[in-house]
Amino acid sequence: MSEDFFEEMDEFYEGPIVGRKLPDLELQAFQNEEIKKLKFSDYAGKWIVLVFYPADFTFICPTELAAVNELYPQFQAAGAEVFSVSTDTVFVHKAWHDNSPLIKNITFPMIADPTRKLCKALGTYLEEEGLSLRATVIVDPDGVIKAMDVHDNSIGRSSDEILRKLQAAIFVRENKTEVCPVNWRPGSKTLKPGLDLVGKL
Repeated sequence: MSEDFFEEMDEFYEGPIVGRKLPDLELQAFQNEEIKKLKFSDYAGKWIVLVFYPADFTFICPTELAAVNELYPQFQAAGAEVFSVSTDTVFVHKAWHDNSPLIKNITFPMIADPTRKLCKALGTYLEEEGLSLRATVIVDPDGVIKAMDVHDNSIGRSSDEILRKLQAAIFVRENKTEVCPVNWRPGSKTLKPGLDLVGKL
């Protein structure tokens, strides 16, 4: 391949999102029949789970958010706050909340990103559609992004897997000499990386 190709790729590639600090943007959210302003720095010391989805009044999205809401008490018990995010306004969030049987039960903050600044900052924005990709971002109490999952908007997520990833991220933060292997869940065996494990797995 030509040098021009690699130069073009270098310009396009901005580096991974994981490991970056979450931008401390001021945003509006709809929660508990109220519109409120928030900044992520308001949640310093807590884990943050951002659940990006393409749009209100769609098809997969209400099933996903309802499933996350069912596990919301477990996210909170783990020390995390959950936020859903779309490019709709808070007024559209309210209308959806008032009209959807699934969304009316949502209790976590529903962030409105009509200016697309959060979606663009985290690389989930589809310019031609004006929508976000279906993405999940897990942020540690220091504001550092620890996990990100992005895929096509036709594929729904597993709320159980989002919680499992959060639990794994919490475990390795608290147990710095251990790592979580495939399909790890709280209480499962972990690994301690070292020369004694090389070639034995």
